[in-house]
Amino acid sequence: MAEASQVTYVYKLIHASTPPPDPLPESLPLSEFDVQSGFIHLSTARQVPGTLKQFFTNEPRMYVLRIPIRAIEKDVRWEAPSVPVSRDGVGDGTFPHLYSEKLGSAEVESVALWEKGEGTWDKALGTEEVVSWLIL
Repeated sequence: MAEASQVTYVYKLIHASTPPPDPLPESLPLSEFDVQSGFIHLSTARQVPGTLKQFFTNEPRMYVLRIPIRAIEKDVRWEAPSVPVSRDGVGDGTFPHLYSEKLGSAEVESVALWEKGEGTWDKALGTEEVVSWLIL
C-alpha cells in the first residue's frame, strides 16, 4: 500500500440496495457493519479491488464515494483489518478507518455507481471510467 502521506483519496463502498441520497445529506446513515465496528470502513484506491472481491463478490453493483483524505484525516486511523484482505495475493497492509459518525456532503467529493456485469469485478475494475476515477 502507498504510505498514508501519499494517499489523496479514500473510498467508501455502499451496497446498491441502500443508495446514498441525491443530493448527499450533511450526514449519511451508517451501515450496520460500521455501527458494529465502531468506525466507518474505508479503502484506498489500491485496496478497493480486494475489498470488492472479498466482501462484495455477489453484489451486481456498488456505489463508491470518493473522499479527499484532507477532509477527514484528523479522524482517520490506519489499522490492520480484522480479516486479511489481499489484492493479487499481496497483503494490503493497513486500512483507513474513520472514527467519526459524520460522513456526508462536506466530506464526499463525488459518487459513482459501478456495475459488475457478468462474472467477477475484474472487468468493471478494468474499464477506463473506473480506472480514471479511482485516484491514489
